Amino acid sequence: MRYPTQRDPCKTPFGPKCAVHVDSPPTIPTLTTSYAHGTSSKSLLFSTVGGSLQASAERFPDREAVVFLQDRVRKTFSQLQQDVDQAAAGLLALGLKRGDRLGMWGPNTYEWVLFQFASAKAGVILVSVNPAYQVQELEFALRKVGCNAIVCPTQFKTQKYCDMLRQICPEMDTAIPGSVKSARLPDLHTVIVTDSRQPGMYHLEDVMQAGSSQHMQQLEELQKKLSFDDPINIQFTSGTTGNPKGATLSHHNIVNNAYFIGMRLGYDWRSQVRVCLPVPMYHCFGSVGGGIVMATHGITLVFPSTGYDGRANLAAMESERCTFVYGTPTMYIDMLGQPDLAKFDLSSVEGGIMAGSPCPPEIVKKVISTMGIKEFVIAYGTTENSPVSFCGFPTDNLERKSETVGCIASHIEAKVVDPGSGQLVPLGISGELMIRGYCVMLEYWGDVAKTDECIAKDRWYKTGDIASLDKYGFCRIEGRIKDMIIRGGENIYPAEIEQFLHTHPKVQEAQVIGIKDERMGEEVCACLKLKAGQDCSAEDIKAYCKGKIAHFKIPRYVTFVNDYPLTVSGKIQKNKLRVQTEKFLAL
Repeated sequence: MRYPTQRDPCKTPFGPKCAVHVDSPPTIPTLTTSYAHGTSSKSLLFSTVGGSLQASAERFPDREAVVFLQDRVRKTFSQLQQDVDQAAAGLLALGLKRGDRLGMWGPNTYEWVLFQFASAKAGVILVSVNPAYQVQELEFALRKVGCNAIVCPTQFKTQKYCDMLRQICPEMDTAIPGSVKSARLPDLHTVIVTDSRQPGMYHLEDVMQAGSSQHMQQLEELQKKLSFDDPINIQFTSGTTGNPKGATLSHHNIVNNAYFIGMRLGYDWRSQVRVCLPVPMYHCFGSVGGGIVMATHGITLVFPSTGYDGRANLAAMESERCTFVYGTPTMYIDMLGQPDLAKFDLSSVEGGIMAGSPCPPEIVKKVISTMGIKEFVIAYGTTENSPVSFCGFPTDNLERKSETVGCIASHIEAKVVDPGSGQLVPLGISGELMIRGYCVMLEYWGDVAKTDECIAKDRWYKTGDIASLDKYGFCRIEGRIKDMIIRGGENIYPAEIEQFLHTHPKVQEAQVIGIKDERMGEEVCACLKLKAGQDCSAEDIKAYCKGKIAHFKIPRYVTFVNDYPLTVSGKIQKNKLRVQTEKFLAL
């Protein structure tokens, strides 16, 4: 569509323009209100997860698909595809059918990726089970979605997976593999162990050998019946309050999100992209940003270690000549804190992504300057949005890289509304961020009420995040609505204060919470983790803030901590931190 005049590119004959063309970084300010639509010359894909991997295997048969350094496993796309077909045929032979649920419970191993794609090819819904879950959490998750099968190792570190399963299903000890009848998990009939033989459970080898030529033929026929709108992955939200909810994602959700993440990062034109992937596969960042991006773009994933190890990430980037690295802010803080960081040769690393939780600008700047990762971006999203809805461009300037969560993604709509009235707010004004488009999940599995709470009839998803948009379609996240502090009538967003406190030379990590106060309603409290060997007082912190942030944002209370209460997925539980801190301060 041509603009009416060159002087007013924000108007069309039909009213204000709201589209941002995002095949490349936008240079024309087109938005006039807090609604953005990311347009692209690339259409949405109609592939399934299995079809995406198949296409890359045909295109790059001899290229490495996955490298697991700790387990010394290397697979080309051709080898991975062969294993996936064999495992998928094996699942059909074991009696699993389209629409059944298979839980994957364990750390980052080859088997995780294998069953991610084998289940999808068999039309079986993969349930991503947090490897840190204990008995009660595991039972809740498996019951909630009616898991028919589960795959796990015998144990990893202190996590004894088979023993925990036996606590829930003692019937396994006397069951024939594939015929488990459990009182507490009535849908579960099959348990597959990746690394040992256990009573009542299949070994991985049994699955790989179970599929006959007849099952292979059945698998091929099934591909014609699978729909890209079928649910194919259930990801549990972290549940910082209440029980986790099962965000149900379709092939269409995750294949397209992965495809357009890769396009934003230039994976379609870069040669031999090798991504260092320390983030967990049970999380959307790992499974979609890693696994499905690998399938859609034919990139190589390098897994530095089975469990997280900051130093192993640096060693992997050096030894495998990785070109990109993924991580949460905490992972980058950890890598920057390695005493021998300067010894590692990271010259091959062109770019990286930081996502998973709020990204402090100072940390972004340090990653770019200290680690030399110039084409670094922040991505923002939620599990319910498959996950990415905003992502930076590798060529963005430092302000955009550090102060925003990037630009609206392709084929996605975003708007910022007044949380009370639901009306659009003026451009640049803060409100609740809402997302609509192909990326919005199908539902929370088996929970209509919770689904209806966050997805309106018009399909807008309520993120619960406070944000603002600029005229180019870039977004700033200011915090969670539920974390907002109201001090004497002033609305204070903890993320803003946290970002400022990260500029203090002695502070490694900062969390800001609201503490109850009789006069003001709430007061600001900073809970700080100091860098190793550093000493600091509450007075030092307050003095550092004076004259640099508004007086009402300066923390009334400052506490120093060694760690924070976390969910099993590693997110900080501010509600628990608040209770602990109020107890410590004797309020």
